[in-house]
Amino acid sequence: MPGGRLTELDRQRIAAGLAERLGYAEIARQLGRPTSTISREVARNGGPAGYRADYAHLATEHRARRRKSAQAPHGPGEAVAHGRDPEAVHGFVEQFAALMVRSGLPRMVARVLACLVTTDSGALTSAELVQRLRVSPASVSKAIGYLEGLEVIRRERDARARRERYSIDDDVWHRTWLVSTRKQASWAETAARGAEVFGAGTPAGARLTSMGSFFARVRDSMAGDRADAAIGDARTVLAALVHAGEPLTADELAEVLDWPLDRVSAALRAAEQRPEISDPVVLRNAGSGAYTVATRSDRLTAAQREAIRRLGLGRHRPPGTANR
Repeated sequence: MPGGRLTELDRQRIAAGLAERLGYAEIARQLGRPTSTISREVARNGGPAGYRADYAHLATEHRARRRKSAQAPHGPGEAVAHGRDPEAVHGFVEQFAALMVRSGLPRMVARVLACLVTTDSGALTSAELVQRLRVSPASVSKAIGYLEGLEVIRRERDARARRERYSIDDDVWHRTWLVSTRKQASWAETAARGAEVFGAGTPAGARLTSMGSFFARVRDSMAGDRADAAIGDARTVLAALVHAGEPLTADELAEVLDWPLDRVSAALRAAEQRPEISDPVVLRNAGSGAYTVATRSDRLTAAQREAIRRLGLGRHRPPGTANR
């Protein structure tokens, strides 16, 4: 029975066996290895459905280098401090990065993003990323620039250490959903225009019509889920305005709610476009970019509003003053 570590060829044969739906015992027999060796190898590198020989081999080499080299201060030490298996942590990060690569992200960008997502602090400096990934500063810098362009991460200046840290924006997935919804809408609209250009009765027009209908359904499905979240956000904004008791601008709302400005703007639009969701109050533009809330005029009759006004006047009138 051969000893030593699995080779790259061994891993390719494991991947081929999994593709043929062979069991671990059969793959192990063909390689002359214990079944437990095959099961651990597959489990550590994505499982039967996600196992990739090239990524598995790279991940194993990386783990070997990490064991031989000094550990980065915020790398495996962080995992050990929390009772985690450093190898399991690293294996997950590599699998997570591989998934993002298959989704279309460049490999270095995916590895940087995976590092940031799986760090307890959610923030790392460029030097820390270089230490963790064992790559050049230029590679990290390029990946950071790519992620900033996607608005996935943000820079934070550490004045005391005179360096910048890169962190995951807490609202990044919200924005990603919005961008994806807009893309589906763009596909639907473009296909609809194409159907008009070619004519719905032509083969090209029919295909474009079908395509437009498909993306419109995807858009509507995504927008429906997003609409529920927008309604909740709109009600939160209205509650903040009621609590404030005075007009607030979108920037002020973003500050007090600790939300990105685009999320506040979307919530304000939802409250303006769908006043029924805030019943019995309604959003009002107070001028100068500020917003406030007021009661809906259709909830009270003119006589009811007048009676309430008189009641308020009576409560604030000095004792002994006759009604006029």
